[in-house]
Amino acid sequence: MNRDVVHTLVAYYQGLGPDTLGALKELYAEDAWFKDPFHELCGRDRLMDVYREMFRNLQEPRFKILQQIVDHDQAVLIWDFRFRFRGKEWCIHGSTHFGFNAEGLVVRHRDYWDAAEELYEKLPMLGALLRMIRKRIGKAGEGHG
Repeated sequence: MNRDVVHTLVAYYQGLGPDTLGALKELYAEDAWFKDPFHELCGRDRLMDVYREMFRNLQEPRFKILQQIVDHDQAVLIWDFRFRFRGKEWCIHGSTHFGFNAEGLVVRHRDYWDAAEELYEKLPMLGALLRMIRKRIGKAGEGHG
């Protein structure tokens, strides 16, 4: 895989904004597959709809790419996604596994991040419950091994 393709993808995501969504058509195959903890879909137009919704619901969403791993027809980006929601600053740490076709277009985009740790545990009521469950599971696992 050409590292220039990944460099272009990194630049795109670090500069992602409502006015740059159209450039997705130059980076993704028309029938690209996408999955994250909340969506699974096919088609770059549907992915653009997900991003439009993100810009409607979140304030100042932005990606910072921390690391990139490139191997033939695939790449992994490690990132932080920061945004504001209802006056609070949030940061989600995750990674994306991309697969490319022979033309260098993204055909697979899978985001990996822990929705429980990165979002749900930070919510007042639900977070307390999830932290308690995580702690109990951790203690139960300490006696095994």
